[in-house]
Amino acid sequence: MAMSWDPFRDLDRLAASMIDSSRGPRMMPIDLHRDGDHYVLSADLPGVDPGSIDIDVDGQLMTIRAERTLRNDENVRWLVHERPSGSFLRQLTLGEGIDTTGISAHYDNGVLSVIIPVSERAKPRKVEVRSATDDVVTPEVTSSGS
Repeated sequence: MAMSWDPFRDLDRLAASMIDSSRGPRMMPIDLHRDGDHYVLSADLPGVDPGSIDIDVDGQLMTIRAERTLRNDENVRWLVHERPSGSFLRQLTLGEGIDTTGISAHYDNGVLSVIIPVSERAKPRKVEVRSATDDVVTPEVTSSGS
């Protein structure tokens, strides 16, 4: 197997490994958009065991954790090892207009989708506009003939 040597890529990898020496949780890339009366959060988590995904909501803080385990065979000799393994973490502060009890999630093809519903009180609504004459009782006019 032929592999080309790119000194800049190798320097980037070396610098990243020195900075990431703590092996703490890594960030997971997400997309977030509103679709009608709910938000949809999509997080890229390829190769993650769905059983390792944990979503907690504490007040207005939502925490997503996941784990990707490294293949640990003694007979394996890595030639290239670029895919990160270990813990992934993302925390988001949810606004006041969120129905935290209705949050749901599913994992499919390496993408975690979290559906975050908007609370009833935060949904758009129409306000009736009344005029000042609606509240005033108009007196009856009677004609008096003398």
